[in-house]
Amino acid sequence: MLLVVVLVLLVGWLHSSGKWPFEPEAGPPPVFSTSSPGLGHPVVAVESGTALALLDTLDVKGKAPRNNYQRSDFGEAWLDADANGCDTRNDILRRDLAAPIFTTGSLCLVASGNLAEPYTGEHLEFKRGKETSGAIQIDHVVALGNAWQTGAAGLTPVQRQSLANDPLNLLAVDGPANQEKSASDAASWLPSSKKFRCHYVARQISVKAAYRLWVTPAEKTAMKNVLGRCPQQAALASGYRS
Repeated sequence: MLLVVVLVLLVGWLHSSGKWPFEPEAGPPPVFSTSSPGLGHPVVAVESGTALALLDTLDVKGKAPRNNYQRSDFGEAWLDADANGCDTRNDILRRDLAAPIFTTGSLCLVASGNLAEPYTGEHLEFKRGKETSGAIQIDHVVALGNAWQTGAAGLTPVQRQSLANDPLNLLAVDGPANQEKSASDAASWLPSSKKFRCHYVARQISVKAAYRLWVTPAEKTAMKNVLGRCPQQAALASGYRS
């Protein structure tokens, strides 16, 4: 009887002291950090279909303020977003240039090549160098400033990094044309090469759909005007590997 009483008292003390029922030691709390884009991916996958139909799925509203926009909101420029060992700028040069030549000892750094430039329709030569590299630049088809004003401010930092490095949103182009475009949308700037406009607008729509960005009324009107000449122009999927 005495043993039963002692056991009851012992169990009661263990329970009240938090030592019963016995549980393994949890150890220190985990440490969390924001992961890098790594194998980047869009916010949503764009299904197959026409750019014109996809345009009608986008929200339409005015631009948000840009006064708090910074390039750093989209992460470090030219990350290795697809984890292939090369930065995004050189990935796009290698993709878009014909017969690219690499710097000695590198499989990443593009030294030279030829570009069938999409915005002007001209043929340009790329040559790496302090005075020459800027002749061909990597354009964000949906400019990051425009993306910020049309929904990207509400994305997570990793989603914005993916947007800035998604090959779908990047093209090697004529430097002066890229500077002229700046952060313009389709309502205020289109490539001078009219034969490229359908693809250009389809690419912008696909980027905006993939990252849940919206278009302004004037922007949608301009896009519809372009696609009216090519209503079967296809939408494009994200450039990241699935």
